[in-house]
Amino acid sequence: MTTAGEPERVWADALLALRLLAQDPHGLGGIVVRAGPGPVREAWIERLRDALGPERAFRRMPPGIGDEGLLGGLDLAATLSAGRPVTRTGLLAAADGGVIVVPMAERLEPGTAARLAAALDTGRAGPENTPARFGLVLLDEGRDDEAAPVALADRLAFRIDLDSVPPRVALTEGRGVEEPEVEEADPVAMLCSLASAFGIASPRAPILALRVARALATDNAAVTAARLVLAPRAERLPEPAPPPETPPENEREETPPGQGEEREPAPPEDVVLDAVRAAIPPRLLDLLLAGGLRRSDARAGRGGRPEAVSRTGRPVGHRPGDPRRGRLDLLATLRAAAPWQRLRQGEGRLTIRRDDLRIRKLRRRVETTTVFCVDASGSAALERLAEAKGAVEALLAEAYVRRDRVALVAFRGTVADLVLPPTRSLTRAKRGLAGLPGGGGTPLASGLDAALTVALGVRRGGGNAVVVVLTDGRANVARDGAGGRARAGDEALQAARALRQAGLPALVVDTGARGGGAKAMAEAMAARYLALPRLDGGAIGAAVKAIR
Repeated sequence: MTTAGEPERVWADALLALRLLAQDPHGLGGIVVRAGPGPVREAWIERLRDALGPERAFRRMPPGIGDEGLLGGLDLAATLSAGRPVTRTGLLAAADGGVIVVPMAERLEPGTAARLAAALDTGRAGPENTPARFGLVLLDEGRDDEAAPVALADRLAFRIDLDSVPPRVALTEGRGVEEPEVEEADPVAMLCSLASAFGIASPRAPILALRVARALATDNAAVTAARLVLAPRAERLPEPAPPPETPPENEREETPPGQGEEREPAPPEDVVLDAVRAAIPPRLLDLLLAGGLRRSDARAGRGGRPEAVSRTGRPVGHRPGDPRRGRLDLLATLRAAAPWQRLRQGEGRLTIRRDDLRIRKLRRRVETTTVFCVDASGSAALERLAEAKGAVEALLAEAYVRRDRVALVAFRGTVADLVLPPTRSLTRAKRGLAGLPGGGGTPLASGLDAALTVALGVRRGGGNAVVVVLTDGRANVARDGAGGRARAGDEALQAARALRQAGLPALVVDTGARGGGAKAMAEAMAARYLALPRLDGGAIGAAVKAIR
């Protein structure tokens, strides 16, 4: 198989994806385009418009669109101006049979994403269930862990990354990939087995790949579909096949001179597997080799910040907006409309237009959850748990006033347990700590993984999370429960780097008699380090306040 250069191959795949989408926008769902604004992205969008033709709708979704504009229904501003009910057609119904381009998809509101996903599933939208069979183009301009909503992207067949394509390549048709010849096989079984091999849990992926294969209708359509649909979704690398057994020397057959050894052709699954593996982007391959890819939602990295506009909270001003997406500020609306009444010639009645409507800006206080990750192994476990108990109880006393929460993860033996889910209950915290045993090995990587899971759950719920790790840093149990300090230490450092990549503030308290291991953990997760083997709860509480 000959492979084109990386930019040319990416551009050729991007053009192939848009041609397939133009054939069946709703059936294939759409495309996630990972690229910033620029000539390459605009050239791709123009080609998509040309492929759709004048008979298919091509719409751009305005940022911050409300339910009125998205689903249709009563036009509030026009109704107020006309004095009678005025309805309008929503964007989803207007794009029936075509494509909707969504800019800044990484900042898409959860409610808007849910409505788009529901319309993709049902093919209808609005209060009257108007037909709305469309495809989506999510323009993802996010950086680092920012991304389009996972639930919405999962419904779209294609994902392309145009950041590696220079403008000169965007002027060409690109060079595609010569697919390997594969003997006829069941495409459904092949695509399902490939999805399983690459750790793709969603059943939509092989279904969409099968639709792409049917749209291609070529000899190696299943291989191309797997490369376009499954490769960008890969969550892990498949396990390599075991090497063939070599027969003993006394059983080997001598090969006549001038004749090479005849090798059996590779199974079709292995050929397709290699083709899909070659299509995985290099950056994704590095992440997979580093230990797996952690998915983040569309608000990752921003979930812990206070929301300027919320459904609840104290008023902090007002802004233009739709009253159905917030609380109407009547006085501010009247003040905005009053200076224009003479020009509007309302004939004795107040004339209010869309631009006059004001809604309240409500700011709610974001609570903080401190996740304690406690090393409960070894002979000094009881002392460490006593220190953690003092810190948890000290912070719980403040939680009653500040409405904050604490959680406790303990690791010992071969597993990590969530002893105390996020709570403000002092009684529940004491009960969980009192029943926690100590001793056994040190599965530090499993403990950090569990703390990360709890912290990300808190952040997805809109709160702030702080991770406090109490350990000596000397891991000796790997994630799978196997012993060995070298492997366990590497996995612990890998888990610490995952905490750093998640952007979580952290504190590492060294509870060992000799420093070194815990300090390395702190450096890997960019955390504050305290080399205090004997520590009281008040000192930990003060340190936690300093990193919030």
